[in-house]
This record gives sequence, C-alpha cells and structure tokens, in this order.
Amino acid sequence: MRRWLPNPGLSLLVLATWCALAGSLSVNSLVFGAILGAIIPLAVAPFWPESLSIRSLPRAASYAMLVLWDICVANVVVARIVLFMPVRDLRPAWVTVPLRLTNPEAIIILSGTITMTPGTLTADLAADGRSLLVHCLHAPDPDAVRDDIINRYEARLLEFMQ
Repeated sequence: MRRWLPNPGLSLLVLATWCALAGSLSVNSLVFGAILGAIIPLAVAPFWPESLSIRSLPRAASYAMLVLWDICVANVVVARIVLFMPVRDLRPAWVTVPLRLTNPEAIIILSGTITMTPGTLTADLAADGRSLLVHCLHAPDPDAVRDDIINRYEARLLEFMQ
C-alpha cells in the first residue's frame, strides 16, 4: 500500500485542497482531486523526510487549541501595545531559546507556533540546531519570554512528538 500511496495524509490534504479551490464537491472535482492526491505524493516521496510520529493525538489536539487561544490573546495584547503604548516605553528584544527538540519537523512546528503568535517572530535556527533566535515586539523581561516558550510550547511538543 505504501508503494502506491506513500503518504495518505498528504493525499487527503491534496484532495481537500483541490475541492476547496474548485469550490465544489462534484464527482468531477472529487475524482480529479483523488488523482492529484495520488500523483503528487508519489512525485515528492523521494524528497519527503521520514514521517513525523505523533505519540498522543489528544495531546496534539490540546497543543493546537492552546496555540489558537494564545494567538487570540496575543492579538489583543499587540493591539493594545500598538494603539496605546508610547514608543519610548516599548522594549523590543532578541531572545535565544535553547532547544531540547531534535526532530526537524518538531522544531519547525515550534518555530511556526512562535511566529504565528503576534508579537514574536522566529528569525533563525542555530547552525547546530540547538537554539532558536526569536524577536519580541515588547519583552521587558527576555528571560521570562524564553522560559515561557520552553515551558508552554516546547515541553508540550516533547510530550507528544519526537
């Protein structure tokens, strides 16, 4: 089965994306999306890294909900900073976050989480892959930001993937 359908999740994602782009769930859209969902994963299989293993789906779902909540809260916080904080009181900072994660896909998820949360941006991954450089819009205590990223996001990622 893996020979003909190397990544079933990607195949379903391609099918769903095609149907969304086509704006239709007609038989034609479903068939063409299924064909694309079979061909594209076969074409990219030699370049695809080893599959990411998620040890606990409930913990992964909990992480996704936490990230969505943090994005909502951070939007409000950043809006308050932009609208009401005088520029002279703003304390931007660069924070180096040491990593315990070793899986490249898990590091990408952490980097994306940081970047999707308004007010922070992952700028670089160290050459040895052991730390991230993060820019913070307002960080009066950069160490607290680092600790928050490690305890809130990386620790949870370590619980369900690696």
